[in-house]
Amino acid sequence: MSMTQNRVVLVTGGMGGLGETISTKMVDAGYKVAVTYSPGNSRHGEWVAQMKANGYEILAVPCDVTDINSCASAVARTQDELGPVDVLVNNAGITRDMTFKKMDKVNWDAVLRTNLDSLFNMTKQVADGMVERNWGRVINVSSVNGSKGAFGQTNYSAAKSGVHGFTKALALEVAKKGVTVNTISPGYIGTKMVTAIPEEVLNSKILPNIPVGRLGKPEEVAGLIIYLASDEAAFVTGANIAINGGQHMQ
Repeated sequence: MSMTQNRVVLVTGGMGGLGETISTKMVDAGYKVAVTYSPGNSRHGEWVAQMKANGYEILAVPCDVTDINSCASAVARTQDELGPVDVLVNNAGITRDMTFKKMDKVNWDAVLRTNLDSLFNMTKQVADGMVERNWGRVINVSSVNGSKGAFGQTNYSAAKSGVHGFTKALALEVAKKGVTVNTISPGYIGTKMVTAIPEEVLNSKILPNIPVGRLGKPEEVAGLIIYLASDEAAFVTGANIAINGGQHMQ
């Protein structure tokens, strides 16, 4: 029996483009998987049914990642139905792009709360249990734009940069307890959000800046997460792994 068989993974924002691929690939790898969805998303029943029809048993729990009580409820429900969370993938994120000149407090706060406060709100629910069991993986999804900055993304770049600061500090605190904490920083991945970009912008502005010459595949990001969740990755902690086709090298 593979070691992954009884391990429980919780993926925030698991119904979106990248989150969905992470979730299905984790099921393929033998994990028991739960995803969170925004309480306002009425499609969740349909999504779960569609996944089941495709052979994926995935637990979907409502969760507002900006609200710590909602996160506590989502984790409690996951633990009741599947068992303690061994792997947390902090994937939920939004963009509210505009120049700083036009940026208002509402759009600043929305992005910081969803993309950064959510790490505290979710990880707080599972970190102590991981430490007690001497095994755990926290994998935080940042972005290439957290490392290099991006025009019109002061809010998003600040939040995604903050993700890695959180990773490094927490990694130090739990390192001796068999728990690793890492960041991955994807570049432009071919999700619905990115493929919605007008083709001429993609071809003239984005692809020429990616040395590999194409968008990344969600499966490639999921593969990296599966590695970081594995026993073989026990010596990788506090790392920020770029997965951007060579677009930005640190």
